Amino acid sequence: MELYIDSANIEQIAQVMPLGILQGVTTNPTLIAKEKRDFQTLIRNIAKLVDGKIWCQVTSTEAESMVNEALEINSWAKNIVIKLPMGMEGLKAASILSRKGVETNMTLVYSVPQAVLAAKAGVSYVSPYVGRVDDTGWDGMSLIKEIVDVFQSLQVKTKVIAASIRGPQQVIDALRTGVHAVTMPYQVLLSMVRNPMTDIGLEQFMTDWNNANM
Repeated sequence: MELYIDSANIEQIAQVMPLGILQGVTTNPTLIAKEKRDFQTLIRNIAKLVDGKIWCQVTSTEAESMVNEALEINSWAKNIVIKLPMGMEGLKAASILSRKGVETNMTLVYSVPQAVLAAKAGVSYVSPYVGRVDDTGWDGMSLIKEIVDVFQSLQVKTKVIAASIRGPQQVIDALRTGVHAVTMPYQVLLSMVRNPMTDIGLEQFMTDWNNANM
């Protein structure tokens, strides 16, 4: 079971990485753009906080450019995972990069056939988007389960990472499918840590301890 925070915010990453429960950080162009900082500088700064994997997405649209961009990004830090958008060009780039030994993730996966093709291209991970699938009226968790089942049947090495997670229960539901990894926003991770009953219990313990005058 791999858990990641889906964020490019230095403050958020610095807060949660010391918990020792995360395998790394996933980013995307939207998250990077929100930080309004140079892409390379930001990733290098994140790498100072993260011993695990750092996922970075290419923004090129043609396979050759994707490969060149991926190799450049891969030089910025250790343990980079290159995210490629699903499609003809993404599949071409994935095949080339996999032969070069570059760890890759096929993102924006919305169907089992897409996941199968990505696995065939040699990607290390595929990212089905649970929340966004739900938004269209489909069942995102069922998609995750189907992909996991097909991969198990085919005995492929490609892992499934659930993305576009909206809440703590979706994390648990995804893990029940047998998914290999989950990436979640900062607020979802905090929601998993916290529970009002825990706060009430701790407050009572401390009150009792202080009142005991030990």
